[in-house]
Amino acid sequence: MSLVDRCRRYATSVAPYYLTTPIYYVNDAPHVGTAYTTVNADALARWHRLLGDDVYFMTGTDEHGAKIVEAAEAHDTSPLEWTNRTSARFVEAWKRLDISNDDFIRTTEPRHHAVVQEFLQRIYDNGFIELGTYTGLYCVSCEDYYTADQLVDGRCPVHDRPVVEMQEDNYFFRLSAFEQRLLDYYESHLNFVRPTSKRNEALGFIRGGLNDVSITRTSFRWGVPVPWDDAHVFYVWYDALINYLTVASYGSDPQRFATLWGSAHHLIGKDILKFHCVWWPAMCMAAGIDPPQEIFVHGYLLMGGQKLGKTMIQSGVTGQGDEAQTLKITEVSPLALADEFGVDPLRYHLLREVPLGGDGDFSYEGIVARYNADLANNLGNLVSRVATVVHSKCNGVGPAPSPDSSLSASSAEVLRATSDAWARWAPHEALEATWRLIGATNAELEASEPWKMDPGPVVDTVLGNALEVLRIVAILISPAMPSTAAEIWRRIGVEGDPSAVRLPEAAGWGAYPGGVPVVKGDPLFPRRKG
Repeated sequence: MSLVDRCRRYATSVAPYYLTTPIYYVNDAPHVGTAYTTVNADALARWHRLLGDDVYFMTGTDEHGAKIVEAAEAHDTSPLEWTNRTSARFVEAWKRLDISNDDFIRTTEPRHHAVVQEFLQRIYDNGFIELGTYTGLYCVSCEDYYTADQLVDGRCPVHDRPVVEMQEDNYFFRLSAFEQRLLDYYESHLNFVRPTSKRNEALGFIRGGLNDVSITRTSFRWGVPVPWDDAHVFYVWYDALINYLTVASYGSDPQRFATLWGSAHHLIGKDILKFHCVWWPAMCMAAGIDPPQEIFVHGYLLMGGQKLGKTMIQSGVTGQGDEAQTLKITEVSPLALADEFGVDPLRYHLLREVPLGGDGDFSYEGIVARYNADLANNLGNLVSRVATVVHSKCNGVGPAPSPDSSLSASSAEVLRATSDAWARWAPHEALEATWRLIGATNAELEASEPWKMDPGPVVDTVLGNALEVLRIVAILISPAMPSTAAEIWRRIGVEGDPSAVRLPEAAGWGAYPGGVPVVKGDPLFPRRKG
């Protein structure tokens, strides 16, 4: 089945598509790294809505654990007051970045506590949770234990902070009982974890041997109580992973749960690969449900060679030694970047600059360069040039496109390439393909120079074709730049919302009506100085 045929099938038979981000820990504010994940997930959700899928897209905040207690104490407040305050910052950030999530879950919600207790009670009843005593080296930032061999100079390999030795009575999940079952599952579900490099990494964890893992704590009370032993609360990671089931109505609506969970797709960062790709499918098996359909693992945004995170926001420093660069906090805050560049340009940069799946550099200079090259010089210039010439040669009324334009074949090829790229979780390739169509249209205008012609059929054909390209481009960029897409449609006189159409029919050549007013306006993307 071709990609376009697959698009057509999705458009005529509604397919469920349940998409999740990780839920973000609320010990501090959103940063560009969390925005990178969330914007990519949002664009994927928007693309699947264009296909006609029945999308349910969720995100949220992770609000339990020792780190929250520590952060609340540092800010002289209670854990609940702290999580109320910091969770609201994520809601604000995602609203500002035009994130179209259908649900926002907080792990402090009663609905989540009920699902955590029901789900883990089932695992306990199935014989896969046992009481024991654990002594180990614990990183509060990770909420995880490490062996001495895993430390770097005696410090946490992820957060570069000292670990503490802890000993307490815990309940343990018998992860070791699922080693072969996980290997068999990976063998029979080749696309369960993507990309292949991350699948191999998860398999490496499993083949290295699985130990039972502690899932409860008695050293603090900020967590979901264990239903069979009220002296314990659940370890934050086990609580957090279950959020995907809470949103899917586990235990409360069997039909809805079957529909959503059967089409569950997780997008996560590589730092939480072990929890999602090893622990989580084993937990699902232990409770008697299938693992999610797919887990896509992306890399880090790096600044000065370091992972972008909250500690960098606080310190404002990237790099080491002579290469260290001091950055303002606003330069790594997604809201400050949105204020400076605009929401859609920031979204575009996050989707276009770093391929989803690998690590990539993030810099202020990179945003400026991408903004000027792709947005100001290409897309913005095309919109402005076409509107200007329509007003000077066609009295401001857009002509209809020609049915046999060379741009028709180009747009069909771009639709195929774009569809294929989104299906492979490759937004950067999807946008690159769309910009080929923008480039081809700019080149055709440069070659024909309609601004030098007398009004007439030739000018009408050139401009009608360019307007049709802008109509199609607006649809294809709408997952990445929804406000820009809508503005382009408004300027070329097309009614409706490009985010609300259905592919592939809506992107077929020739739908621009002609005979409608074209609006000139300020530059969509005024050029910026570096």
